[in-house]
Amino acid sequence: MPSDRYGSDVLASDWKAPARGRATAAEATVGLVVEEVITDFCGVIVTVERDLDTVILEDRRGRRRTFPLGPGFLLEGRPVVLTAPVTRTAPAKSGRTASGSVAVTGGRARVARESRIFVEGRHDAELVEKVWGDDLRVEGVVVEYLGGVDDLVAVLRDFAPGPDRRVGVLVDHLVTGSKESRIADDVRGSPLGAHVLVVGHPFVDVWAGVKPERLGLRTWPEVPRDVEWKHGVCAALGWPHADRSDIARAWREILSRVSSYADCEPALLGRVEELIDFVTGCDQAG
Repeated sequence: MPSDRYGSDVLASDWKAPARGRATAAEATVGLVVEEVITDFCGVIVTVERDLDTVILEDRRGRRRTFPLGPGFLLEGRPVVLTAPVTRTAPAKSGRTASGSVAVTGGRARVARESRIFVEGRHDAELVEKVWGDDLRVEGVVVEYLGGVDDLVAVLRDFAPGPDRRVGVLVDHLVTGSKESRIADDVRGSPLGAHVLVVGHPFVDVWAGVKPERLGLRTWPEVPRDVEWKHGVCAALGWPHADRSDIARAWREILSRVSSYADCEPALLGRVEELIDFVTGCDQAG
C-alpha cells in the first residue's frame, strides 16, 4: 500500500484546539491557587464577591488583586473559567469574632448601655462595626458617628456624661499640634473630662487604618496637603472620585478587604479596644 506523501488530513483532528487544551469550568473556592493570564498574577483565592462578580487573589507576598470572574485563568497550567461557588450549608462558626475575641454562642444581644462610643464619620463607624460588631452587641455598646469633631464639646455637653454614662471618642489624626489634639485637650480639661475618654489614631483618615497590603499596595499614596485626602487617594489609585458616590464606592471596595482585626493597623486596633474597655468598665465602677 503506498504511503501518504502528504501526511494525515489536518482537518481530521481538532486543529483549532489551543495548546493547553480548551477551558473548563472551575468553581472559585477560597484557597484555590490560580493564575490570571493577562497579568501573570498568581495567587490564592481569598474572597469571591458575588454582587460584584469578582474574585480577589493574594500572592505569596500578601499582595491582593481583584479580577472579574469568568475566563482568563489557569489552574495547574490548564485554562479554566472561574464561576461563583455553589451556595452550600454554612460551616460551623469560628470560635472567634472578627476582633479576635472568644465568640459568645447562644446568647442574646445585651440591651444598649447608656454609655456610647463616638467616632468621626460613617466610614469609621462601618469599620468598627465590621471588626468589633459582635463584641459591641454582646456588651450593649452603641457606636454613633459625629460628622466631624469640631463641635465635640457641645455634643458631649448635650449628652451629659456621668459615672454610668461614659463616652469614648475615637478621633482621626490625633497627633501633636493638630486641630484634633487641641479639641481633645479642651475635653480633658473640662468638667466633662472625668467621664470621657478621647483617643485617636495617627492616620489622616480611617481608610488608612486598613493595611495597604490588603489592596495590593506597599503604602497608602502620598496626598498633597491642599488635596482632600480621600479624593487624592482615589486619584492616585486610578479610581473615580468626581462625587460622593464615587468615594462611597471606593470605601466599599476598601471595606470589602477587611474580614478581621488582622486586616487593620495596630495603631487603630489598640485605640478601639481601649474605648470598649473604658465604656464597659462602669460595671466594675458601680
